[in-house]
Amino acid sequence: MTDTTDHTVTVSEAAARRIAAILSKSDDADSLRISVEGGGCSGFSYKYDLTSGREEDDIILERDGARVVIDPVSIVYMEGSVVDFVDDLMGQSFQIRNPNAVASCGCGTSFSV
Repeated sequence: MTDTTDHTVTVSEAAARRIAAILSKSDDADSLRISVEGGGCSGFSYKYDLTSGREEDDIILERDGARVVIDPVSIVYMEGSVVDFVDDLMGQSFQIRNPNAVASCGCGTSFSV
């Protein structure tokens, strides 16, 4: 099921390109699942998994051949976020710019609200 309601989580052009490239090399995955879990040095952390499985209530975001799946519990913590892909001198990584995070760690994968 594709959810067309506006959950205000967006996928940047750079992230969409990278996700599409990764998925094109996978034999069994058609989506990148992003979830929020308890833990990490700031309280919550983002988890990324390649998947082809869906739950009935998943939120599905699509852009330029890339598909991102987010569960309804995680979307609450990600409202207003931008999923981005950064390639700089420090390396390559997916980063989530989350306006709800009041603190985050240096690696950008852990945050608190």
